Amino acid sequence: MDAEALQELFAPVGPVRIKRMFGGCGVYLDGAIFALKLSSGEVMLKGDAETAPALEAAGGRRWTYTRDLPSGGSKTAAMPYWTMPDLCFDDEDALTRFARAALAASRRAEAGKAKAAGGRRTPAAGAAAKRSAPRR
Repeated sequence: MDAEALQELFAPVGPVRIKRMFGGCGVYLDGAIFALKLSSGEVMLKGDAETAPALEAAGGRRWTYTRDLPSGGSKTAAMPYWTMPDLCFDDEDALTRFARAALAASRRAEAGKAKAAGGRRTPAAGAAAKRSAPRR
């Protein structure tokens, strides 16, 4: 699925921006990343404690990977993204519902980062402010 196909897929949610990253791409709306397309072709939605139960109930699986430890052995790490439920590819209402929930999860994560930083801008918030600042 290329950038144009992702824009078409997520069109019911709004005018998304696609940005290449790590062999795949991120899907952004209003400056917030809410979905990924991995190099494997899987589409992932941002999740958190509020959205994970619905994603899992609809068949979404959490993105995990195994990493090697310097001391030997390995550890499984979990990312805050779940596979997009299959029904989203055929049901525009389901896609809109899950994508908006993913966008809300992304915004909650950014708000949590800002709160943890003591109200200071997070690197992502600083970058967004730079992009929206008028050029001199």
